[in-house]
Amino acid sequence: MKKKKIVVFASGSGSSFQALCEFFKNSEDPEISFLICNNKTAPVLKKADKHKVKTMIIDKTIFESPEFLRKLIKSNINLIVLAGFLWKVPLKIVESFKNKIINIHPSLLPKYGGKGMYGINVHDEVIRNNEKRSGFTIHYVNEEYDEGDIIFQKSLEIETSNPNELSKQILKLEHKHYPIIIKKILDAQS
Repeated sequence: MKKKKIVVFASGSGSSFQALCEFFKNSEDPEISFLICNNKTAPVLKKADKHKVKTMIIDKTIFESPEFLRKLIKSNINLIVLAGFLWKVPLKIVESFKNKIINIHPSLLPKYGGKGMYGINVHDEVIRNNEKRSGFTIHYVNEEYDEGDIIFQKSLEIETSNPNELSKQILKLEHKHYPIIIKKILDAQS
């Protein structure tokens, strides 16, 4: 049986990528076959190197090109995992990988989603609006920001007025649950 292939798209520090690598490192199946990054100075690239995961740095022209789509299709990918990837995925890629692209978002969607709502921006808004609970959402990617079908949500009670502290609490939950949900999705593909 061929190993299932995960491709991770990331833009920044790579803490979620690191959590995925740690979770799957001793696993027979699946494998993180490569990392796509749109920031040539992103710390996630060093993490990929440490875990011996191949990388590809892209710009908008490459990302939107038919050649890039062909390369993805030819790679026989089972799942594309967005992990702090800040670009909208082109429609042609979304259509070609229907229900095979997932994202993790640091709020309980549909609240605090959409363009510009990522990272600390989300937590600032949550605190500013005096929300009692926050959390994260794992969802399928469609043609709109943060509007795909929800796969999983986890919430926590907000006990801080500091957006950075809230971010740390939610990120800890994300790192625990994202790999488990990815494994469940891949197991269901069997």
